[in-house]
Amino acid sequence: MDETFDAVGEALCCAAAIRLGGATQVLTERSGLLDRYSLIMAGVESIVAFLDGQELDDDLLGSAFAESWSLDARYPTGLTGHGFVKGWTSLVFGTVVLTRPKQQNIVAAQTLDFASKAVAAWPSAIRIDSFDSLARFELTCQQEAKDRLRKDSLPALWKLTEVRSKQYRQVAERLVG
Repeated sequence: MDETFDAVGEALCCAAAIRLGGATQVLTERSGLLDRYSLIMAGVESIVAFLDGQELDDDLLGSAFAESWSLDARYPTGLTGHGFVKGWTSLVFGTVVLTRPKQQNIVAAQTLDFASKAVAAWPSAIRIDSFDSLARFELTCQQEAKDRLRKDSLPALWKLTEVRSKQYRQVAERLVG
């Protein structure tokens, strides 16, 4: 592994991509682009496996890179959630780029900013847990992910991430009805 690779940052970016991916899955299913979403998530899952000690699948990463670059253009601008999907694809794009630190000058903090931009573009007011906005919820999720990773381990982070992904999925299901 390249010594400049930031495994902690990469894990936090993957967690954000999976977390927000819960809502993106619902939105892309509605728009007929679920197959594109699935290709992107396969790449993210490859990074997760890599962080857990497996080989990085360059084919899956290549597909995720290409699809994340263009999904926002394919997602109909007239459909609710376009800005969110665009932010999520930027988050995934940055997460994939982070696996190649010598090829790009990007850091995990910059990539995580895309998660904040995505939730800021959420098209409606929401209430999730005790939060009155998706933006506040996401900031808390990011801090919670950092704490979980530092105190526990990657498996604990992935477990928390799946719980939060389901919450995002529920928010999107309420949005699309």
